[in-house]
Amino acid sequence: MTHLLEARDLVRRYGPIRAVDGISFGLSEGDLLTVLGPNGAGKTTLLGLLGGSLKPHSGEIWLNAERRNPAETEWRRQIGVLSHRTFLYGALTARENLSFYGRLYDLPDLHALVEARLAEVGLRPAADRRVQGFSRGMRQRLALARTLLHDPSLVLLDEPFTGLDVHASSLLREVLVRLKDGRRTVILVTHNLSEGLSLADRVAIQTEGRFVFLGNRAEIPTGDEEKFYRERVEEGTPAS
Repeated sequence: MTHLLEARDLVRRYGPIRAVDGISFGLSEGDLLTVLGPNGAGKTTLLGLLGGSLKPHSGEIWLNAERRNPAETEWRRQIGVLSHRTFLYGALTARENLSFYGRLYDLPDLHALVEARLAEVGLRPAADRRVQGFSRGMRQRLALARTLLHDPSLVLLDEPFTGLDVHASSLLREVLVRLKDGRRTVILVTHNLSEGLSLADRVAIQTEGRFVFLGNRAEIPTGDEEKFYRERVEEGTPAS
């Protein structure tokens, strides 16, 4: 099977600490992988490597069957990244924020794209409001629209539920469910076990820089998810 994304024995060190320690996996088009793990497990570092903001000390990243050179930046146009930092401009409206980023990408048919993304995240009614007046949940949905604006084939989500109340989390989850349209491959890093597992096709549990579990969502017993997770973290046995 041809994978859209392959990570091959990735390593990233900070002094003597291996934040990412020999991680390998492959994802096909349309897969959603949830990466779970405690603080300090190296999850955000892994996303940084996959997104191109960090360079691996060793290992390879393949995207669309081509090995990616971290020194080159053009391939990053195929990737969208969302974190709990929105990178939005409060003095601009929602529509103006997306138009600004669209011009950076030099996207054709920008007006139609902006309107489509606003609709996709449920913000068309608030399109002409300044973002400084948005709730935390609205900002996160707009940030997701920014992430998807250039129609990336790989979407990286780093703790997108951080700081959201129950209602805002539910709205964001509805949008993320619609991402599972078979076109985009998604990697979701989250501390929220229930949200992460409810969205996942595949699941990885990372601790001390390594995957101690990597498998299909169906391999995790329903009703015993938290026990399964804690046992894998405590055992710390690398995935085979």
